[in-house]
Amino acid sequence: MTDLKRTPLFDKHVAAGAKMVDFGGFEMPLKYTSETQEHHAVRAGVGVFDVSHMGEVIVEGSRALDAIAKLVTNDPAQIAEGQAMYAGMLI
Repeated sequence: MTDLKRTPLFDKHVAAGAKMVDFGGFEMPLKYTSETQEHHAVRAGVGVFDVSHMGEVIVEGSRALDAIAKLVTNDPAQIAEGQAMYAGMLI
């Protein structure tokens, strides 16, 4: 699986015991325990899905930062050029 891409959360998935599989060219977790155990865990608590492999958004122009600030839940002004920031995107 060395030719597959990895998300920033790859090491966390592996440390949590995930079974990793090829999903659209990325090494992604298929499951951590059994389907039944995971079903009950989500029903009793919460489920989270790593979406960092699902795409990129490129916004250009003189007011790009203002536009992004209206779409995401974090402060994009804190990102240095070439860096990334996790944030919820309101669509």
